[in-house]
Amino acid sequence: MSQAFATNTYLCGELRKPRQMLAHQEYGGHVSIHDDAMAAKLGFSGAPIEGPTHFSQFDPLLYETFGNAWLERGCISAHYQNMVVDGEAVRAYVKRIASGATSTVITAEKSDGTPVLVGTASIGPDYGVTEVTDRMAKLRPSGQLVILSDLKVGQKGAANGENVSLGFDEPKGNLYPFSLNDKLKMITESSPWYTREGGAGSPWGKAIIPIEMISVLAQYTSNDAAFKARGPAVGLFAALEIKLIKGPLFVGEQYVLEREIVALSQSKRTESNWIKTRILDATTRELRAETILNSATMKDSYARYAEDAKSLGL
Repeated sequence: MSQAFATNTYLCGELRKPRQMLAHQEYGGHVSIHDDAMAAKLGFSGAPIEGPTHFSQFDPLLYETFGNAWLERGCISAHYQNMVVDGEAVRAYVKRIASGATSTVITAEKSDGTPVLVGTASIGPDYGVTEVTDRMAKLRPSGQLVILSDLKVGQKGAANGENVSLGFDEPKGNLYPFSLNDKLKMITESSPWYTREGGAGSPWGKAIIPIEMISVLAQYTSNDAAFKARGPAVGLFAALEIKLIKGPLFVGEQYVLEREIVALSQSKRTESNWIKTRILDATTRELRAETILNSATMKDSYARYAEDAKSLGL
């Protein structure tokens, strides 16, 4: 991991060009917004990089800020502002904090100054108000939803209790058609602690899962029948929080997932499902990490939207 430069106010990362790895992603029987043709159909200039990819650019800056605590009980929480396509350069910024402080502000922007994301980073056990929890607290009542009309806040996943793991070599299915080793060849900030060869030299004696890949661990089995929305329709990550409670998480180890809808919302163009995923130790059932994902489905991508809205009395 490396750091580019610093100012009196910010730690600043290298300009990096994150790589697109979901061009062949499929869900619900169709390709995703990460496919060039689908992105163009929806009016975007190109297929966006998957949002969690940007989190790796913050790791060296946050490790400098918080030390090993960042990888054991760190929380990164972000709202995505503008899409990044393959080939665009991005820089990460972390606001400097006083000694002993446990939270800070993060931002990322393209080389031309276009904002990519805003957010917070903090360490536990008191993580403070995060970007995602603050936005959830300010949500207005969603009103009648159409695409997500069959979902309810508090709804649990039908597959709760499923075992998952993240090894080095196996792709993670249609949602994530690449392996951890594939990711490590392209990750914007590498570390020997992520690798098969260097993991034994980590402070924990084994290879750790990069924080951006915790999103894959939490999501690669997320085609849950209990959370089925109307479709086919195309969605994207609008906000994401990854919180380590007793970390790091380790390559090849077994974990158990529990999912719950914690909020539903909508904007002029999207309907959003906010899902919390709890990641537990498969043996002890101890809570190791949590994610909160705001997955926004684009109204215009659902062909029957107007028809179904009429049938719902809208």
